[in-house]
Amino acid sequence: MKVTRSIAAAYRAGDLPGFFRLRPGDLEGAAREGRRGVDRVALADALRAYHRDLGTLDARVEATLTRLAHPASRVVVTGQQAGLLTGPAYSVHKGADAALLARQLDREDAPVVAVYWVASQDHDAAEVASTTLLDHGEELRRLTLDVPQGVPVGRVGWREEWTAQVLGLLDAFDTAPEYRAAVRSRVERAVAGGGSYADVFARLIHGLLAPAGLLVLDPLHPALATLMAPTLDRELERPLGGPALIEDAAERLLEAGFEPQLRRPAGATNLFLEEGDGQRRLLRFDGKRFSTETGTYTREELLALLDADPSCLTPAAGLRPVVQDALLPTLAFVVGPGEIAYGAQLAGVYELHGLRQPLLWPRLSVTWLEPNVARLLARLNATAAEVQADPEGVLGRALARERGAGAASQERLATLDAELRALTEELGALDPTLARAAERTHLRTTGRIRHLQTLALRALARQEDDRTRQLTRLKRHLLPLGTPQEREMNFLTFLLKHGETPLRRLLELPPGTQAEVPIP
Repeated sequence: MKVTRSIAAAYRAGDLPGFFRLRPGDLEGAAREGRRGVDRVALADALRAYHRDLGTLDARVEATLTRLAHPASRVVVTGQQAGLLTGPAYSVHKGADAALLARQLDREDAPVVAVYWVASQDHDAAEVASTTLLDHGEELRRLTLDVPQGVPVGRVGWREEWTAQVLGLLDAFDTAPEYRAAVRSRVERAVAGGGSYADVFARLIHGLLAPAGLLVLDPLHPALATLMAPTLDRELERPLGGPALIEDAAERLLEAGFEPQLRRPAGATNLFLEEGDGQRRLLRFDGKRFSTETGTYTREELLALLDADPSCLTPAAGLRPVVQDALLPTLAFVVGPGEIAYGAQLAGVYELHGLRQPLLWPRLSVTWLEPNVARLLARLNATAAEVQADPEGVLGRALARERGAGAASQERLATLDAELRALTEELGALDPTLARAAERTHLRTTGRIRHLQTLALRALARQEDDRTRQLTRLKRHLLPLGTPQEREMNFLTFLLKHGETPLRRLLELPPGTQAEVPIP
């Protein structure tokens, strides 16, 4: 069956009830469900040990941990890879959304705490080693660090030369000195504590969002890894059970017209093993023994490794949310489109571990409109989303309107289409054998005119851009490096240029907001 739309879009529309236990937005249903089987005191103690080692344990964190230890507490959790300087803006947006949703659901008799799961076990350096900022001179500044590939970023020690590179990036940023100094101070505090690449990310997220009640969590920390070991032990008992359920869901998605996000080839498990050389490798199982690219293991040997170091065995994407929600009393999981697609295949894996999949909450999404961008959009009578979808078309249509170029308008095309449709029907009425040929001619003609209009609009846009650079400027702000703003631009860009205002605005939004937000 032909794929017609994304899994995330179908989920938001409530069209995938057979793949998710709770419908989107069902906060009441999620809140009614208690969560037993979580030792909240042990969880709070483990998080206390982690924050102490991170250097972020203070009175505010202690108060939040006390609330988490309440026997009826619940958690709104989100997470992201440990990107450079917090990575793309949506990494901060997700954490803010978790804090906002937890604040909305919080009750004195049933506290709700926001938790940010730092994906320190991830070993794809290419996804976390770079970041992009845009300064007041509208120069895109991109930095890439030489993070080793294949090693969990929570094992990669932060290097002094990286500090020099990051501070050099900030010092070259064209902005007001006081705003640069404030962000530089955040970064200096984050790197001063040393530790891993993931630790620096965690301190930056903590510094931004702890005042809103967010706790950070690193699954590689020994105290927390110990609490996750029973789930990994249970997965080793039936290592192909979860993958089989994921594949079954994949087939059902294909039958429903969707492309599954996860596939599990024969023998692949939902587990990675961190081997002696520090590399993280997928475990396979042939029915008798486990293996990686470099070694073979019995279940008993893996259990011994897990007992000696609970952090050496880590979940793949098909198990990670289950490990997370076995550890936490999760009420809602704040997720992006990719995680929603994963979630459509995981209900059975949750059940295999005696759990119920929590509510998936589509994350807050914000495109920030700086004053110059807001003015340009107003002049073009366009939204940021329209520019991101078709920047040349937006500018070209605006110029065509200004010049009264009706030949390039949608109205002119619609008029032509209506005339040709009427003519087609009249010809078909005169001679039914001509109907199909007339319709083909109608479609070819309107399609060709539409294409010519597109070429004309793009030509107008290029001419204007050569003269004023308006299109180039808009794309730098809204489509940096060809990617929508929040998926490429670092959130610190806006703090560097506008101080704390964007952070305050972010934390004043309703949870789940999907908006274009002007920065005064």
